[in-house]
Order: sequence, then C-alpha cells, then structure tokens
Amino acid sequence: MSRELRVLNTKPRQPKPEWLRIRLGDPTNQNHLLKLIEGLKLHTVCQEARCPNIFECWSDRTATFMLGGDICTRHCGFCAVGKGEPGQLDSDEPRHVAEAVHHLNLAHTVITSVNRDDLPDGGAAHWAETIREVRRVNPECKVEVLIPDFNGDEAALNALLDARPDVLNHNTETIARLYRRVRPDADYQQSMTLLRRAAYRRDREQPEMLTKSGIMVGLGEEFDEVVELMKDLRAASCNIMTIGQYLQPHARRLPVERYVTPEEFSRWRDIGMEMGFQHVQSSPLTRSSYHAREQAAPA
Repeated sequence: MSRELRVLNTKPRQPKPEWLRIRLGDPTNQNHLLKLIEGLKLHTVCQEARCPNIFECWSDRTATFMLGGDICTRHCGFCAVGKGEPGQLDSDEPRHVAEAVHHLNLAHTVITSVNRDDLPDGGAAHWAETIREVRRVNPECKVEVLIPDFNGDEAALNALLDARPDVLNHNTETIARLYRRVRPDADYQQSMTLLRRAAYRRDREQPEMLTKSGIMVGLGEEFDEVVELMKDLRAASCNIMTIGQYLQPHARRLPVERYVTPEEFSRWRDIGMEMGFQHVQSSPLTRSSYHAREQAAPA
C-alpha cells in the first residue's frame, strides 16, 4: 500500500446521508442466486467489489459475472477486489457463465473481469469464448461486457469485438487529474483510445452495438471536471454514461471526499443528454451494471 493511501485513510469516515439508504430486498432470491454461483464456481463483481446494490439486484435474480478469478493484477485505490498474483484461467468458466445465464433466464447479462496483466492478451481470448458460449446457450440474451483496458493492445480489443457483444463498456472511473491516486496502473488517454477504437468498429461493422463508460464521484473532482470528462466521452462517440457515488468499501481503500447531492447528479444527467448521450444513468447508487437492460433499451 502506498504511503499516500495510508495517510489518506487516517481521515475519519463521514456519516452517510439520507439519500444513500439501500433496499435490502427478498432474501429468497438472494440465496437462490448465491447457491447457483457457488455451485458453478463463479465469481460476481457484486460480491467481490462489495456493490451497495447487491441486495436489490440479487432479489431480482440478476448479477454481474466476473471472469478470470477473484484476484486482480492492478492496485486501484477504490476497489475491494483482491490484489496479487492470479491463478490459471478456468477453462470451464465460459460454459458455467452460459449455464448460469440460462438458469436465471436472463434477457440481458453483464460480464466483467479482473485485470489479467499476467496474460499476453489480458484474457481477451477467454472473454471472446465466454461471449460466444453465452450466445450459443442463450441466443435471445443481450450480452453486455465491462472490460479492462488490455494495456492498450488493439489486437486484444479486436479479438473481443469479433465476438460481437451488444454493449461494450469500459469505465474511465474518474477524471484525468485523479488517475495517479485512484488508478495508478491505468492511463486516462489509453481508456479514451479504447472507446474510440470500439466506436470505430461499431460504426464500420456493428451499428447496433452500444459503447458505454462510467465514473465514480466523491473522490475529489470538481463539478466542471466531470463535465469535461463527459465531453471527452462524447468526442469518443460514447453512447451511454453512468455516474455514481463512490463508497469506501473498507478502511484500506481511498476515503470519500464528499457525498454528492442528488441535485448535482440530476444536473450531470441533463447536461449529458444535451450533449447527445443516448442515456445517462446518474444518481448516488448508480453503478455500471445497475439497471443495465434499461440503459441499453432503444431510445
């Protein structure tokens, strides 16, 4: 852990405001989904990232599947997923994800992964196999992927795009100024390049595919800095944007600098729609895959 992060975490936690109350939902469906995931030896970002919406989403029998295990090769200051040296890829994982989607009878599934910088292609071939297997078993299901940056490897991105996901999501996570503190192993412009490349492939070969990106706020950004990031995403021809409140997952992660008001989230949504986004999901509890099917619905 960096000295900067240790110092930052001496700051006492702020009390959560009223608007961050979470609906717990029905434990019956939550337990059903947990048993299914454990039985197929899968991971979900809902659990690993300690998502605040887990109870609501699992009550609706929806989840975001996480490929590549539960250990990430990067050291983002906001993320609760384990860091270190990952194990080998599970060759059965694509089939197991497809089976889980089938058992849950999903109309729209979201798939993400840990960063696998230990692999030559960043796991892109594994990603592509999973998309194809989900489609083979669930031909009517829309497939949304929330992908890493593959270290800027265009061939890896193209291998994934060859599998033709319905929604290609890559989160920028925060404004450029905060990257060194929030995403020390990533690069803001590299993420923008990925989104531009995906949009180029979309416009050339698959116009029905949507591109998407999301950020967290409350990490020290200014209101207008978020607006500038939104402009960058529109310049990259991004269709959908998500904006949500950062919540510190545990004491060893970056602290919340402030809780952004619902009114500010509404202003960002209105500004984004005026810029030309097809959809802007902007609220305190918004996460990348929260209400993902509604975000990708035809305008």
